Amino acid sequence: MQEKIEFKKGSYRLNRQENYNFQLNRVIMWNGGELSDIQPVSDRINDSASWKRELIALGDKAISENRLQNAIAYYRMSEFFMYDDDADKLKYYRLATKLFYQHYAEYFEAGKVERLSVPYEGAPLPVLHVKAVGPRKDTILLHGGNDSYFEEFFFPMLYFAQNGFEVYLFEGPGQGGVIREQGIHFTSRWEKPVKAVLNTLSLSDITIIGASLGSMLALRAAAFDHRIRRVICWSIFPSFLSAALYAVPKRVRGLISWMLRHHCKGIINRRMEKMMDQDQTAHWAIRHGMYAYEASTPFDYLKKLDEFQMVNIGDKITQDVLVIGAEKDHFIPKELYKDELDALTNVRSLTYRLFTSREYGEAHCNAGNPRLCFDTMMSWIEQIIKRGYTD
Repeated sequence: MQEKIEFKKGSYRLNRQENYNFQLNRVIMWNGGELSDIQPVSDRINDSASWKRELIALGDKAISENRLQNAIAYYRMSEFFMYDDDADKLKYYRLATKLFYQHYAEYFEAGKVERLSVPYEGAPLPVLHVKAVGPRKDTILLHGGNDSYFEEFFFPMLYFAQNGFEVYLFEGPGQGGVIREQGIHFTSRWEKPVKAVLNTLSLSDITIIGASLGSMLALRAAAFDHRIRRVICWSIFPSFLSAALYAVPKRVRGLISWMLRHHCKGIINRRMEKMMDQDQTAHWAIRHGMYAYEASTPFDYLKKLDEFQMVNIGDKITQDVLVIGAEKDHFIPKELYKDELDALTNVRSLTYRLFTSREYGEAHCNAGNPRLCFDTMMSWIEQIIKRGYTD
């Protein structure tokens, strides 16, 4: 683990559709893909089927040329937009996972990275553990969010370790193999899997880092477990429902919220089903969301999303908190920062950092400049610890 961890830097316009464009950047910046592979095929992607076809083809080509790291990236992300009843979704998830642990086997065989398992409601949650290089500055508990898998945080984990941080990286309900292999769906009560991890591994006085939806989940865990002393929200995320509805006019948002409160199930289902018929991206997103959050109808899915929020428990959070935003996040409008910061009324300290396009940090979770983001996190942790903590 003495080799230096490097991260790519940049932001590319690869597809007209914002989510496809972001996910293609994610393949390059986080998952080991290459711009030279993706750019020539990016315009061919306009729906779930074409995404699947092009990414699998890139994976096959990379395998034929013995470019295993690239193949892992393409196979892994090929299943991202597949429907959950597509048998290829699990097939390519398993293939990418198998190749990942083969390709990086030396990390595990040499004991640089340890694979652990934590019992949670009768099922195991996978954990990767790496010790700090040199004197330990802090212990980090790291997890992703919606549609994440923990292998994509493998090199961020190693980077933290090289800079003096012990790291436990885990997948919880709704994430990675926990949902794909075990069928365990998301829970808004994230304090439960976090408690299982902290109890089993005897952890305390830690920093928790949650990415994307995980930023809200991390705050939720911190509200109910004070073994967590510092919280890094790797995205603004006050409420899943508010983020999902932000693009619609304010009066329409109010009407939808009213209909949810008054159980106008038929009206909402008809409107959302019509939207799904007209928009393939919405069709995939809603169907996949219904699966991931165990909702039988679009109405029930929106009701589930309303459970995933931190504003209703913000006053219970008393730790030091860092919130990281992105100037042009297509998922989470930067304007939502106020809802989140205003809810954190009892925190010990509150820091907000907005990354911009000038830094290549404007995209969701600052995908274009991960090193700057991680360096910011580590600097903040060291400053907070230097100041000391008093209950």
